[in-house]
Amino acid sequence: MHFTHLRKSSGEISIEKVKKLLTVQGVIRHFLKIAISRTASDSGSFVLFNPNTGLLDIEASFGLKHKAKKTKLKVGEGITGWVINSAKSMRIDDVTKDWRYVSIDPRIQSELAVPIEWQSTVIGVLNVDSHQKAHYSLEHEKELEAIAAESAQWLSLAWEFEKLRQQADQLSTLIEIGRTIVSQEDLEKTLEGVVRNAVSFMNANKGKLFLLNPDKTELHLIASCDKDRETMKKEKMTISLSESIFGVVVKKCKPLAIQDIHEESLIHCPELAMEKEMVSFLSVPLVFGSECQGVLALFTAFPHRFSNSQIQLLQTLADLSAVALAKARLLDRIVQTEENLREGERLLSLGLLAAEIAHEIRNPLTVIHMLIHSLKTRIQHDPVSQKDLEVLEKKMIQMNRIVDQVLVLGKATQPSLESLKVEEIIEDVLLLSRHKLAGQKIEVKTSISPSIPKIKAERSQVEQAVLNLILNGAQAMGEGGVLEIIAEIEETETDPYLAIRVKDSGSGMSKGEIEELFVPFLTRKKQGTGLGLAIVQKIMENHRGKVKVSSTLGEGSTFSLLFPLFD
Repeated sequence: MHFTHLRKSSGEISIEKVKKLLTVQGVIRHFLKIAISRTASDSGSFVLFNPNTGLLDIEASFGLKHKAKKTKLKVGEGITGWVINSAKSMRIDDVTKDWRYVSIDPRIQSELAVPIEWQSTVIGVLNVDSHQKAHYSLEHEKELEAIAAESAQWLSLAWEFEKLRQQADQLSTLIEIGRTIVSQEDLEKTLEGVVRNAVSFMNANKGKLFLLNPDKTELHLIASCDKDRETMKKEKMTISLSESIFGVVVKKCKPLAIQDIHEESLIHCPELAMEKEMVSFLSVPLVFGSECQGVLALFTAFPHRFSNSQIQLLQTLADLSAVALAKARLLDRIVQTEENLREGERLLSLGLLAAEIAHEIRNPLTVIHMLIHSLKTRIQHDPVSQKDLEVLEKKMIQMNRIVDQVLVLGKATQPSLESLKVEEIIEDVLLLSRHKLAGQKIEVKTSISPSIPKIKAERSQVEQAVLNLILNGAQAMGEGGVLEIIAEIEETETDPYLAIRVKDSGSGMSKGEIEELFVPFLTRKKQGTGLGLAIVQKIMENHRGKVKVSSTLGEGSTFSLLFPLFD
């Protein structure tokens, strides 16, 4: 990604400017201002194609009359529509003589419009206007095309960040709901919280949660949320399963989405007739084990086509509701069969999964924060900055994969093995953590045997394990100290191992503390979760390796990752 126009416009870019450029509106307004300034224009607009409506929306404008900002064009309509349809730039010396021009401001005499492309697809148009005829030259056109290309890259980054922010918020709430399920004994309050969060997540207007009666013939309303009233509604509703479209959801144990409930036959669900102001509808089953316990339904007051990710998210919330319901029933029948005990173990496993994913996502977020901090002091067009951005994009992809796993309640997969150079892994991880270590005045020393072989491992998992140990070492030392990273061969009584050691000069640990290191949730850190080293241990188990710890009080600790060497 290039930063030519950023450098020209602002020299040393501030961290606040970078934060704005990581929002969609911030990117749009920033590059539109640059475009108007570089071409000495009187006005301009940044137009994006809206796939939901099929229209071209003016996302930002400067210098145009107020009514012009509300103009909606179709693809192929006007100069803007022609540019997005042909994917070619247009330079109009006299707009009054061009039959394609749609007048939105009588002061405009000449116009320059260039397509905004991303991955060979035109996503919008960057327009600039002048009150003088024949204002724009070929140089202006080339300059505007370069600005449009750079804005497309930043837009992609901003959209990715926005997606990550939303998913991080969703993940945070999912984890909180999981903790509530473990600690909260009031089933009604737990289910009300699930419905409230479902309405908020999906930007819906209403949400309802129904549970099946013991003979599985009727659905009873347990929790209901009306977004407009901002309160949980207390209402009674009973639906006969045989007379309702909810019966399809319960019978097939699959989600059901309807874009317009008023176009469907309400005979199949007479209760939906009461939702006259609602348009779209989505319902998912509450499944625990192999049985459906009820349904979770959402309504929107506007036509909406629910995406697969939205359906998966609602299904996750429904599954959490089913877990909460199962927990409540288990508490009432604590002395019953072994099957109930297995369901309780599943409850615990779900809580562990959610907490583990939360810890895994924290490191990529830390990396992103570090790189943004780097941009504050150095955003010049140089190889180091380019490498930072490549790492940033790589970690964002990694975080997306982790978030997707928790939304579908996926299980951890086996590592994808490849031949890796240990020195490259250590170099990359130190690149990510350099600002934190420098901020704590920690001196880093590396010692890598020149004849050390490659290892068979998954790069992202090994990087995560080493980064965990480095961050733990930094926490153990506080302000100042020496962190040593050593890579060497360790011979054992059975097979040789390649050892990656992280040694700190911190306060060290007692024997009792060492024995408790890998116990999940057990931590002495104020901000810790007790999962960091448990995850490291799990990564090493996935690679058929192991973790060794040696520590002396007052002298520091050494953590060793031992990878088996393959022929």
